[in-house]
Amino acid sequence: MAKGDRERGGERRREGEESELIEKLVGINRVAKVVKGGKRFGFAALVVVGDGKGRVGVGSGKAREVPEAIRKATEMAKRNMVRVPLREGRTLHHDITGHFGAGRVVIRTAPSGTGIIAGGPTRAIFEALGVSDVVCKSTGTSNPHNMVKAVLDGLQRSQSPRSVAARRGRRVSDILGRREGDVAVAAQG
Repeated sequence: MAKGDRERGGERRREGEESELIEKLVGINRVAKVVKGGKRFGFAALVVVGDGKGRVGVGSGKAREVPEAIRKATEMAKRNMVRVPLREGRTLHHDITGHFGAGRVVIRTAPSGTGIIAGGPTRAIFEALGVSDVVCKSTGTSNPHNMVKAVLDGLQRSQSPRSVAARRGRRVSDILGRREGDVAVAAQG
């Protein structure tokens, strides 16, 4: 890793063929393989990669050395990136529940200024995704792998009003109805 690549919180930004990506190291575990002469130790890494504009991916990798495990996990995360529709580029369109194995998460939209209210591994996903206002509650397991995959499962279920309207053959205004802000503007005008 070159000097200047590392930023706070285990975050790295790289400029490559896929624009600027945010890489976040979620966790590293030491794993052991028992062989005839004793134990061989290796490392397993869990990495989240995002572009900060609605794309995010998760990857895991194992190797005998930590940097190699991180590199493998980063490559896997880049291959597995998914696009998530965002409202106003800062939050999700609707509340979502996601699950993977014993991991369960409830992801809720939040008003502007709320920030990212999420713990540990789930926070890394939202930071890499570019979401600035969201509330996430994890129930069930505290295993980082299952928590991250549960959040990714929920985010893949997220739909924008435009895609719902297109699928139903209606207008976006029919799907959304009137929001409080629209009513206030109509009353003033």
